[in-house]
Amino acid sequence: MTTGPNRTYEGPLVKVFSARLALVFALLALLAQAQIPAPPATPKRPVTDEYQGIKVSDDYRWLENWDDPAVKQWSAAQNARSREYLDHLPARPAIRQMLKEALSASSAAYYDLQFRGGTLFAMKYQPPQQQPMLVALRSADDLAGAKVIFDPNVSSTKGSTAVDFYVPSLDGKFVAAALSENGSEDSSAHVFEVASGKELPDVVPRVNFATAGGSLEWKGDASGFYYTRFPQGNERPPEDANFYQQVYFHRLGTDPKQDTYVIGKEFPRIAEIQLHGSDDGQWLIAAVANGDGGEFAHYVMDPAGHWTQVTHFADRIVSVKPGPDAALYLLSRLDAPRGQILRLPLTHLDLADAKVIVPQTSGPAADESSRASIEDFVLAPGHLYVSDVIGGPSRIRAFDLQGHSLPAPPLPAVSAVYQMVPTRGGDVIFSVSTYLEPSAWYRFDVATGRSVRTAMVRTSPIHFDDAEVVREFATSKDGTRVPVNIIRRHGTHLDGSNPTLLEAYGGYGINMQPFFLGAFTRAWLDQGGVYVIANLRGGGEYGEEWHQAGRLTTKQNVFDDFIACAQHLIEHKYTSPAHLAAIGGSNGGLLMGAAFTQRPDLFRAVVSYVGIYDMLRVELDPNGAFNVTEFGTVKDPEQFKALYAYSPYHHVKDGTAYPAILFPTGENDHRVNPMQSRKMTARLQAATSSGRPILLRTSSNAGHGIGTAVDEQIEEEADVLSFLFDQLDIKHTP
Repeated sequence: MTTGPNRTYEGPLVKVFSARLALVFALLALLAQAQIPAPPATPKRPVTDEYQGIKVSDDYRWLENWDDPAVKQWSAAQNARSREYLDHLPARPAIRQMLKEALSASSAAYYDLQFRGGTLFAMKYQPPQQQPMLVALRSADDLAGAKVIFDPNVSSTKGSTAVDFYVPSLDGKFVAAALSENGSEDSSAHVFEVASGKELPDVVPRVNFATAGGSLEWKGDASGFYYTRFPQGNERPPEDANFYQQVYFHRLGTDPKQDTYVIGKEFPRIAEIQLHGSDDGQWLIAAVANGDGGEFAHYVMDPAGHWTQVTHFADRIVSVKPGPDAALYLLSRLDAPRGQILRLPLTHLDLADAKVIVPQTSGPAADESSRASIEDFVLAPGHLYVSDVIGGPSRIRAFDLQGHSLPAPPLPAVSAVYQMVPTRGGDVIFSVSTYLEPSAWYRFDVATGRSVRTAMVRTSPIHFDDAEVVREFATSKDGTRVPVNIIRRHGTHLDGSNPTLLEAYGGYGINMQPFFLGAFTRAWLDQGGVYVIANLRGGGEYGEEWHQAGRLTTKQNVFDDFIACAQHLIEHKYTSPAHLAAIGGSNGGLLMGAAFTQRPDLFRAVVSYVGIYDMLRVELDPNGAFNVTEFGTVKDPEQFKALYAYSPYHHVKDGTAYPAILFPTGENDHRVNPMQSRKMTARLQAATSSGRPILLRTSSNAGHGIGTAVDEQIEEEADVLSFLFDQLDIKHTP
């Protein structure tokens, strides 16, 4: 499954009071950087492999085996070393306490809304609880009447239980929720009766995992549901246990062992299936992704139970949704890399007969809006709402079902639309966030053409009245203009001395959208810092061409873009290498590894969450196999050449002065094997000549970041912020 950006900035997010934080960081003016214990001894046990005729040696292969007691002992020693350093940072205890206090002052957050059977369902995070809960509401303005359907905090007071996803029945009477433990994403489906909140005895195992994800959809009469099922028992060899996802049907009140096969035996080993039904329950769509590279096939089941394959991987159809008018609506990128919407009647499911109703955007090259790419769309009676991304920020357009333009809701500048949910009639509610303001849900009333903010508004003790967002463009190695979003306080002096934190992702066609920055950035700005988010190639900020320019054999473009952004900040006097830090997670962790191995001189400190570093062995892990369609494989000569050319683990050079680096990872991560961080830590500790710390932080009760309890998030954020302040020698000046 796609290894998306790891850090969570809103939802269960910590907040901090800047006024009190200033008092804490004043301590740093009096104290030197914390003393760093020596790393534990790490023996080299060379293993040599041959790829495409090239022999490659690996000194730390032994650290891959988590079942080896010696590896666990080594990891514990690394954790102890990291804790000895982090726990003695002078500001950390007060930061941690204030994070907890400020969290309680934030209002509830609502996300992942669904409207079915006249009821609005949502995930609700109520600070300072450990996990979000599943609730039902009469409307987005009746928050007091919210009914709790399932509260993981009651199930587990330590916050170990998480709701990975949920789906209400079409009549709104039942909800099936996928529940997992300790951030594992290994979910079983549990069923709840909405009216009573009672949990039914039905528990369906293995509906979700970190490799292919999971999905389910109810039958129209709510007698049961279709769901994605991973192999169970001895159905497949152990190495295939998290592959070969298929669709089964579960009838309520029956033993899951009696569930019936529906479709999927012919799907690829790395299939990722998402299910979606029509509003009347008559039609079912199975979207099948070929791993994580952006290729999809779509199958449609008619009311008689007959399946038709409507699209193939080569057709470049990335989304198919049923409309309210007996038609399918398709988002196509074939000969339209920024996307176009097609309409296809359900009575004649031949893709050749689909008609374009919303064409790809066009216009002068100098007009950035002409490069707008369709990111998502939703359908309501008589209305089609389209969410575009324009280099990072969003806009919404509205059409009738024939593609004629209609009035659309306006959005704030440099903002993002995170979800659109059709409600009654042609109305839609949508979530909007900016870098400087918390998210809010708005209702667009088609009768009046007006957008009204609902009661679902996130409030925070953090304010950015003294800050601004400046959008600039860096020039990459090949001349490509790369968007750079710079968050700074008004009046920031461009003298090269500002502590600057640069973040990016650049992969899987994922768009780094504006999000409320909250406590982390507020603390950074208060100490004279600048926070920067770059929209690199490999993402989806300008459509599929932008994605294709940063995947497989063109992945180096992503790293060139990031380095160009760092150089842009230095050349324009925002900062200097002595004051520049970088941060990223997952695929963004790979980006960090490439950046500090290719240009270690550019950065003073790096935080690399749950990253990928050994690109020659990543595909041997279950989720790594799903990533092959994005990264490539060593089995292909040209792809191996590209992978080996940038693989961070293989480009660590002995005697190089590397920046200070913190590697946070989770023991239960099934998306990126924690061995990646272990091996990279060992290699860097042996190689660096800078004397700056290379730290491994492994959490025993977290995975890739999904479903992590809030207390653990607070601990991690306190570690990261304290580490960066210490390494950049940031001291508060009143």
